[in-house]
Parts: sequence; C-alpha cells; structure tokens
Amino acid sequence: MSVAPARLIAHLDMDAFYASVELLRYPELRGRPVVIGGGRRHQPEEIVDPDTGRIERRFATLRGYAGRGVITTATYEARVFGLHSALGLMKAAQLAPDTVLLPVDFDAYRRYSWLFKAAVGAIAPEIEDRGIDEIFVDLTGIVLSGASGADDGWLRARETGLALKQAVRGATGLSCSIGIAPNKLLAKIASELDKPDGLTLLPMTELAERVWPLPARRINGIGPKSSARLQALGIRTIGELAAADPTLLLEHFGAHYGAWMHEAAHGRDERPVVTYSEPQSISRETTFDRDLHPSRDRDELSAIFDELCAGVSDDLTRKGYVGRTIGLKLRYDNFKTLTRDRTIAQPTQDARTIRRAASDCLKRVPLDRRIRLLGVRVGALCRADEAASPATVAAEEPTRNLFE
Repeated sequence: MSVAPARLIAHLDMDAFYASVELLRYPELRGRPVVIGGGRRHQPEEIVDPDTGRIERRFATLRGYAGRGVITTATYEARVFGLHSALGLMKAAQLAPDTVLLPVDFDAYRRYSWLFKAAVGAIAPEIEDRGIDEIFVDLTGIVLSGASGADDGWLRARETGLALKQAVRGATGLSCSIGIAPNKLLAKIASELDKPDGLTLLPMTELAERVWPLPARRINGIGPKSSARLQALGIRTIGELAAADPTLLLEHFGAHYGAWMHEAAHGRDERPVVTYSEPQSISRETTFDRDLHPSRDRDELSAIFDELCAGVSDDLTRKGYVGRTIGLKLRYDNFKTLTRDRTIAQPTQDARTIRRAASDCLKRVPLDRRIRLLGVRVGALCRADEAASPATVAAEEPTRNLFE
C-alpha cells in the first residue's frame, strides 16, 4: 500500500439489513434460515404457555406457501440454500421449506436506516445516500489531511473504518461491511469482498490481484444482459475485460457504454461523492399476495389505500418536503399498469389532502378487473419551509370507502 491515493472513498453496506433488524426483534431466530417477504398474514403468533405463563412465539415457514411474493432479503443461513432477494417465495419453499418467513416492516427499517446514517455522519459528514441500507462516504479530508505518507494514510483509513463500524453497531446493534478505495467503483466492489462484518482496503496496486479475477458482473453497472453479451465475446472476468481491445467494446456496446466498461475494468472512476440532491418525488406502493377484487375486497383495498396515503405523508413530513402533484399507480391482474396524476393549487404533506387528490385520480381508472398493485406518489416537491400556505383538508371531512 505504498502509493498515496488522491482520494479515499468508503462504501458502507449494512449486512442483510432487513433480516438483521428482525433478528434484533426476534433473537431466538439467530442462526436459523430466515427470509423477509410476503404479506402481513405471516406475522408471528404469540402463545401463552398455560403451565408456565411464558409467552412463546410461533413463526410461519415457507412450507406450503402459496402466492406470488418474493424474498426481500435473506439471512446468511438462508443463502446457503440458494435463497436470495427477488427469488419467488414459492420457489424458495421448494428449496428450503422449513425456512422462517417474516413480513416486511418498512417503518422499522427506515428508523434503523436513520440511526446508522446519523452515527456515520457524526464521524464523517460527507455522505452520499444510496438507499435505505448503503451509503458512500468521502474520507479524504479526515484521513489524508495530516497523514505523513501513503502507508500512514491507509493505516488511518483502517482506523476510521473500524470507528465507523463500531459507531454503527453502537447505534443500531447491527453489523455492516465497509470497503475503502480511491474511488466509488472500487469501494463498492471492496465492500462485497469480505461480507458479512468486513472491512476491506483496496488500493490501486492490488487491482490485478484482487479485482481482475472477479466476474465482470461484479462491476456495478454491468447487469445480467451485458454480462451474457461479454461472455459471448469470451470475456468472463474483470481482468479479461481490462485486457479486451477497446474498439471491440465500442463496436458491441456503443461509444459511451463501451468506453465506460474499459475504464471501469481498469479501476478508474472520477465520480464525486454527492452529499445532497433534491428528490423528485416520494412514493409508496404495495403488491398484494393475491389479486384483490374492487368490490368483494373493497374494505381491504380502502384500508391499504389509506395506509399508503398516510405513509407518503409521514415520509414527506420526516424529510421536510411538500408537493403539488399527487399520483396514483394501479396494476391489474393482467399486468397492465395505469397511472393518473392530479396537480393541486398549494403544495401539501397532509395525509387527508393527499388522499382526496389520489381519490380523484382513482375515479379516472376503470375498476373492472382484479388489482395486484396499488401505489400513491407525491411529486413536484419543494422544501416545506420554503412553501407558503401548504394545503390541508378540513379535519371534519369524512373518510369514504373508495372501492364501492
């Protein structure tokens, strides 16, 4: 590690985040294969032992699962059986029927997401938020300033990485994996090399030894289709991609993407850590375990609709935004998807206002088929403290069942 980097970027990725949060709640499941996914009907049951009076929990398993839900995340014990995110739960039930199945709890995950990001920000404030369970952190200023040489810089980077891991565990009780490298591309790769609970330093001098043997798809930005096209050209590893003739890549992948592939394979990435960006919209949606009928399941649909509107309102309030364009998303059992928007006079974060505008959108879609997905979105956002007279609906306005 004798070459001094111009930048030091960390990628922090929480380990099996949703599942890890659930294990804090249900510690008796530690060491067992667990997947998160499916609907609320899979909530654990609490049973009181009549002899001892102790409360015991009974957990659902994948055995006999029927529905089209998918795995959101899986514990590492479940991954041994080939269970992974986006795998259908019915397929997972065939592979490991005794795996515990828990429903998602996004409110809890958002709370823990805020906690781990706040803990990191107290040490290294230059953070790029990449989602609920991962961030990039620019460590250049706090690590390289005052370093007496390259080796000292990497030693300080390790110490900082350990401090970040300790802060995250102290704030949440959860583990994370951190990769530290001269840029975002390599930091992302490094964070995946020693999961779970890893801390990996990846200087450019170790690119050939540690990165080039990896499959080309390990580069963030090369997906399954591009990976298959590379394999058809005889390019399987990152090293083979680095050695490929750039004109071959340009010919088969176009000027922009082909040139990017060549640069990425050589570990070159000049993207900055973007510490702030305004969101364009805030939304929530849910896919049902079974298709719901607009008439026969109207009470359930209406309750879900209310919950989505309230959830979007909570998200806007927590993040400090209001918006003027309220949208509805609806997907039928034949996979046809419709969206409708309505723009109101004044921006809002109020749940009742959002519900009323989304209700107007709902009146503009046919309700003649079963529904598999429902979503609510608020766009045209601005900061709440910059908006004048945010819109609200009178508190006495009655709530109607819309699916009638």
